[in-house]
Amino acid sequence: MKRTALLALAAGLATSTLVAQTAPAAAPAAAPVAPQAIPAKVAIIAFQSGMLATNSAQRSIADLQKKFEPTKGKLSAANTELDSLKKQLQALPANASDDQRAPLIRNIDAKEKQLNLDAEQAQTSYNEELEKALGPLQQSFGNAAVKYCTENGFTLLVSPEGSQQAPSPILWWAQPTDITQAVINAYNATSGVAAPPAAPGAAPARTRPSTTPRK
Repeated sequence: MKRTALLALAAGLATSTLVAQTAPAAAPAAAPVAPQAIPAKVAIIAFQSGMLATNSAQRSIADLQKKFEPTKGKLSAANTELDSLKKQLQALPANASDDQRAPLIRNIDAKEKQLNLDAEQAQTSYNEELEKALGPLQQSFGNAAVKYCTENGFTLLVSPEGSQQAPSPILWWAQPTDITQAVINAYNATSGVAAPPAAPGAAPARTRPSTTPRK
């Protein structure tokens, strides 16, 4: 762990390493409908930062930070001790013997390694507990976003906050605009290729678009 990261953690355990952004949850399934062209109305949402700005998230984060206050105090004290030892080493005269320098250097090295290990373990524990605390909120906040879009006539919900887990900026779209299955049906009708026989016990193939918004 870099020293700068350690100092940042000692000052206050980071909340920016929150569980990666997830897309809004699917709305309840409705009866299948045929796709249709409707006027586009695009909504933009900063999903993760918006979720973190809710009262629920702020309360959870405050509670977790309070829980980790003793850990932060220990890390801060260990960091102060390490800085003091380094200043002692720097204050030695240029002609100081190896017998004077070597014990300080060994002590500094051992304490720095231990401090880095403790800080890394503390950050990992903090992130795990933060994910556990805010995981359900991502679901409910996503549902609220989809509900708002459907009630206010939006056809597409986009977030600029992509992540490795959710690289696509498109979080949700209005089901009537999904033409995927309709295009499949049209292609099959003109391709001249008959559908393969269904396997025994297989579910019937879809002939209409799914009504589940994209996750």
